[in-house]
Amino acid sequence: MYSGDNPVSRFGATILGCDGTRLTSDEKALFRAARPFGFILFARNIETADQVRALCDELRDCVSHDAPILVDQEGGRVQRFRAPLATEWLPPLDQVAASGADAVRFMTLRYWMMALELRALGVDANCAPMLDVAHSDTHPFLKNRCYGYNAETVAKIGRAVANGLMAGGVLPVMKHMPGHGRAIADSHKDLPRVSVPREDLEMDFAPFRALNDLPMGMTAHIVFDAIDNAPATTSEAMMQVIRDEIGFDGLMMTDDLSMEALSGSLADRARASVAAGCDVVLYCKGQLDELHEVVEASGEMTAAAQARAERVLGLRQSSQMVDIEALTAELKAF
Repeated sequence: MYSGDNPVSRFGATILGCDGTRLTSDEKALFRAARPFGFILFARNIETADQVRALCDELRDCVSHDAPILVDQEGGRVQRFRAPLATEWLPPLDQVAASGADAVRFMTLRYWMMALELRALGVDANCAPMLDVAHSDTHPFLKNRCYGYNAETVAKIGRAVANGLMAGGVLPVMKHMPGHGRAIADSHKDLPRVSVPREDLEMDFAPFRALNDLPMGMTAHIVFDAIDNAPATTSEAMMQVIRDEIGFDGLMMTDDLSMEALSGSLADRARASVAAGCDVVLYCKGQLDELHEVVEASGEMTAAAQARAERVLGLRQSSQMVDIEALTAELKAF
C-alpha cells in the first residue's frame, strides 16, 4: 500500500509519467514515497538532449533503484524523439514492405540504431516490438504500426526488433498482449470488441507465444468475447491465457490507464488491473492529482511481480560494441 512518507519494502506497482521537462517539488515528493518501478516519457517531456538526460537523472534520483525509463519509439507516427535528437523512420508496416527480403536485417539494424540513440539520452526501455497482426479492417490508429498480415512475419520481424533493441542496451516491451490487430475501434477513445470464434484468435496469440521469453509485455485494452466480457487489461481469464497458454512469465504492465477504452475511475481501473493479474499499472498523463489516485490504488507489487521486476532489472546490459559509422552505412545501403 502507498504509504505517504513511509518507506516501502517493494516497488510500487506503477510506471508513471510526469508533467513537464523538469520535476516539480511535489512530483519529487510523490515519487520518493511511491517508489514506482519505472517512468515513461512523452513529447511534453522532451526539449533538448541535455534536458532529457537531466530529467532522467532526476527521475532515478527519486527512487532507491535504477528505475527503467520507457518511451514509445516505434518509428513513423509513434515516435516521441524526433530529429535532431533521433533518426526519423518510416512506419513499421511501410518499412517492412519497402525492405522486402532484407526486412529482418533492416529492422534489426533500425532498432539497434534507435536503442543507441535512446541510451545516449538516458532512456533504457522501449515499448516495442508491437506484435499485433494486421488485418484488412484494422483501425488506422494501429495498422501501419504493425509488421505484417500473418503471424509468422510478425513474429520474425518482432524478434528482429527485440534483438536490435537489446544489442543497443534497451529493454523491449512487447505489445499489445494478447493481440490488438482485429480491433476496428481506437482504444484511446472507445472499447474495441472482437467477436470471432476462440480458435481464430490463435493467429493473434501466436507471435506473443513465439516471443514469450521477452522480459516485459503490455496489455491490450480490448474485449475478446470468446474468452471474457472484460477488457484484457482487467480480465483474470485473459491473464490466465497470457500466462498459461501463451506462456509469458515476464513483467506484465497495463497499457495506459487513462485511455477511454476502460471505464470507471482511475482508481477503479488500477485496482481491477492488479486484481486481474497485471504486475504493474501504467499511467502516462502525469497530472499530479491523478498520479496520487493511481499510486494509492495500485499499492506495492506482489511478491511474484517483485521477482519478475528484479529479473527485468538484472537483464539490462550495456550496448554491444558497434561501429556507428558502419551501422549507419549499412542502413543507408538498403
